[in-house]
Amino acid sequence: MRGTISAKREARETLDMLKMKKTHNAVIIDDRPSFVGMLYRVQNYVTWGEVTKEILSEMIKKRGRLVGNKKFTDDYAKELGYESIDEIANAIVEGKVEYSKLNKVRSVFRLHPPKKGFKGKTKKSFATGGEAGYRSEKINDLIKRMI
Repeated sequence: MRGTISAKREARETLDMLKMKKTHNAVIIDDRPSFVGMLYRVQNYVTWGEVTKEILSEMIKKRGRLVGNKKFTDDYAKELGYESIDEIANAIVEGKVEYSKLNKVRSVFRLHPPKKGFKGKTKKSFATGGEAGYRSEKINDLIKRMI
């Protein structure tokens, strides 16, 4: 959500480990304690929550890319051993597979800025009326506006 120009070195390093080097990028990670700790360390610069299978499937179809900037298609999903992108999204949500571990897949989604802008200030936490930090299921509304 926010740039890292005036960010502390610790925050910049954590964002690099999460592979979030630019604003309006998205990364799919699971809820391991190490990842959650990293998110809380950079909570003033990112927003996160639990994504639904439908939104994840739509995000992979529209914004998912392979190495060489090729689109992620159902044909490539069949090469990986899945019937469709919906089945891959279901496996990711259930925790059976990690998106970043799939073969020849870019782990970062490049999204647009949200339509009609952010609703609050990006420097405030979501709990206090801003946009940063943990937002649970409400992340789906934001992602839908950014795809």
